[in-house]
Amino acid sequence: MNEQEFAELAAGYALAALSPEDAQAFEQARIAHPEWAHHVEDALESAALLADGVPAVSPPPSVRDALLARITGESASEIEISSATGLLAAVQDTSASPSPDAAPPAGPRTDDHDAHPATTGAIAVVRRRWTRGMLALAASFVLLVALGFGAASVNEYLSRTPAQVVLAAIEAAPDAASVTAEAADGGVVTARWSPSLEQAVVVTDGLPQLTDDQVFELWVLRGDDVTSAGTFEPAPGGEAVALLEASFEQGDTIAMSVEPAGGSPTGLPTSDPLVAITTDA
Repeated sequence: MNEQEFAELAAGYALAALSPEDAQAFEQARIAHPEWAHHVEDALESAALLADGVPAVSPPPSVRDALLARITGESASEIEISSATGLLAAVQDTSASPSPDAAPPAGPRTDDHDAHPATTGAIAVVRRRWTRGMLALAASFVLLVALGFGAASVNEYLSRTPAQVVLAAIEAAPDAASVTAEAADGGVVTARWSPSLEQAVVVTDGLPQLTDDQVFELWVLRGDDVTSAGTFEPAPGGEAVALLEASFEQGDTIAMSVEPAGGSPTGLPTSDPLVAITTDA
């Protein structure tokens, strides 16, 4: 373990976020390298500063679940599927206890001293990546609370849908634009978009309640082309934030219609649009 790796583990130690394996490696390095003690002191001081003056708050279980889900997703996204599959097989092979009656494997053997270092190194890389992602998320959670966000606010942030995330990005973009129109059967529909992001979101309020076999479907009209942009079901009050799931360019027209559950079977609107909003400059 080098000094940089020790410093990273020291941050996890300060946040009580080390895995048992990393905790053991950390303690061994801590004893072997007393000159690295300042990393531990710095990490503990930083963690104390983040939490200083913040009342103890027990976050709801959903916050923990969301954090763990983000951790799992982060670690998985950093490793290609093929590499992860190969590593899993290697771990299973080295960790499984063979039966006494099991026949020796066919083919040439590889001595333990040849195979073990590679497998151990691969496992260490994955554990280090997982730990870094976990530390970043744990630190983010502590920082959010330290900055005055309550557990409910953090939970709301972590529970955002993809449409809500895109909406926030659009609203923060310098070229954000929006148009609001009334739907034919009642309700208000607002299209929000950003040409630079090439993303659009539809925000609704007061839409009529549909039957169980119906959904609202969005459409992108560009010249003579009509493309489905996804379906959505609003909340009981007709509120929804729906992401335009299609290629978008400024100048396109965003339309909405009522379609059978699952979306139009023909790939084209089967009813008259309830609203059509042109996103001209």
